[in-house]
Amino acid sequence: MSKVLVITASLRTKSNSDLLAQRLIAGAQDAGHRVEMISLKGKDIQFCKGCLACQKTGKCVIKDDVPAMMEQVKEADTLVFVTPVYYYEMSGQLKTLLDRMNPLYGGDYRFRNVYLLTVAADDDPAAPKRAESGLTGWIDCFERATLAGTLFCGGINDPGEAATRGNDQLKAYTFGKQLR
Repeated sequence: MSKVLVITASLRTKSNSDLLAQRLIAGAQDAGHRVEMISLKGKDIQFCKGCLACQKTGKCVIKDDVPAMMEQVKEADTLVFVTPVYYYEMSGQLKTLLDRMNPLYGGDYRFRNVYLLTVAADDDPAAPKRAESGLTGWIDCFERATLAGTLFCGGINDPGEAATRGNDQLKAYTFGKQLR
């Protein structure tokens, strides 16, 4: 089966995103996938400087935690991004990570299928649309990759609340089981 990399972008203690990511991971493992997870909690992720040196060298000049994460992204068959929705968009730390993955552009990468799990206090089905659009913009730069699926779990606000949401946990598990 596929090598799946799950990247969680919440910095919150008792993160609802992380809890649902764990259910997604359980589903993916039960489907036979090899799964690794990266949490952006505690990671040093600096902003892209726009120097474009990476387009010549294939490497970023910034010395932080991103190059190691980028290697894991490059080697994964399937990517799953998990983010809380803040102000109707993906978290800033995820957006910063995506910007920093510019060295992958035009290079050799394995991932083909990219998935997105979003969690928000708002339960309006439109709440994750900008986050989906932002990720799609990044994916569009990788011609062999596609947004293969999304899952939105809305109406979840308080830290740890997802632990009481059996239906959302089941949806995340099932979503993980269906990864390709």
